[in-house]
Amino acid sequence: MFLENTINHAKQSGWMEVICGSMFSGKTEELIRRLRRAEMAGQKVEIFKPKIDTRYDDVEVVSHNLNKIRSTPVESSNEILLLGSTCDVIGIDEAQFFDDGITEVANTLANNGIRVVIAGLDMDFMGRPFGPMPYLMATAEYVTKVHAICRKTGNLANYSMRTTSSTSLVELGETDSYEAVSRRIFVEEILNK
Repeated sequence: MFLENTINHAKQSGWMEVICGSMFSGKTEELIRRLRRAEMAGQKVEIFKPKIDTRYDDVEVVSHNLNKIRSTPVESSNEILLLGSTCDVIGIDEAQFFDDGITEVANTLANNGIRVVIAGLDMDFMGRPFGPMPYLMATAEYVTKVHAICRKTGNLANYSMRTTSSTSLVELGETDSYEAVSRRIFVEEILNK
């Protein structure tokens, strides 16, 4: 369970929160929930997503449940640093698609007193740590791992199994290209092939 940080009003202190897990696990839903609460508290909030993520909308961050929040699509992590430096809270969705500089950017923002809430896949379709996510998780004060449910076993789904023949690391897709599966199914269908 995530407990929101208290604020020492004498000097504002920033921090990083990472929400990670497989596809269809509710990462973006949780990101939107936290950012909406910050907005209700009257905090200045800005949300960023990689420009390549156009699955549901070119501009908005949209969860699989179709909850959405306005965002700013950016090409590189440095744009977040430039555009978000005056915010109280910064949200970053699909962090695995950003360049390696995202870790330094997120830490710089947190070091400057900003709360940074990041969502992303922790593993790629082959079960390997995905892009900058391990570094973001290592430097964050809070890490929340969320899970989907494996439709084949009914157990927690920890893996995003690709159901197409593509071997490209980045392939945008939904239920047409991916399925959230448990460890057992991932081992049987991917690792033991």
